[in-house]
Amino acid sequence: MSDKIIKNGRVVTDDRLTVSLAEGEAATDIAVPAGPVLVPLAVWQARRDELLARARSGEVGVWLAAGEDVAALADDLALLQVVGLHFPKFTDGRSYSAATLLRTRHGYQGELRAIGQVLRDQFNYMTRCGFDALQPQAERYTDAQLEAAVASIDDFTEPYQRSVKDPLPLFRRVERAAGHEVQP
Repeated sequence: MSDKIIKNGRVVTDDRLTVSLAEGEAATDIAVPAGPVLVPLAVWQARRDELLARARSGEVGVWLAAGEDVAALADDLALLQVVGLHFPKFTDGRSYSAATLLRTRHGYQGELRAIGQVLRDQFNYMTRCGFDALQPQAERYTDAQLEAAVASIDDFTEPYQRSVKDPLPLFRRVERAAGHEVQP
């Protein structure tokens, strides 16, 4: 089954399956299906050697639960074309911080995907933190609603704060536009 996601500001079809661990299930015992998948960090760590070739081809990506340390994946980021960060609920913002760390401190250049409770109200903030793929829950949006929701990414045209997307704060961007020398 394919679902729609927002990737680089456009709605696209995506066949990537997000694999989860059931409570009490061992990471070594979980079935990792063929085809494009996102596996939990615990599965990646337990079966890295087995999944490595699939990761290099882009077929296997890794997702981190809110609160899991992105540094646990730091040595493997160059191997992974897709990293997912889970939002367990609307009010849990830990994955915003994880996205910023992946993009800034760890220099991750691949696809950074928001998964879980990904809601329209968050789209703008998610892209400012470095997400380039947003995977809202399919049952929450019709195709038409998802297309309309893409506009939410640009709800705020000139945010004051700096971000991964805009590393200079507004007052520095204004100085630059006026032709002044700008210090970061």
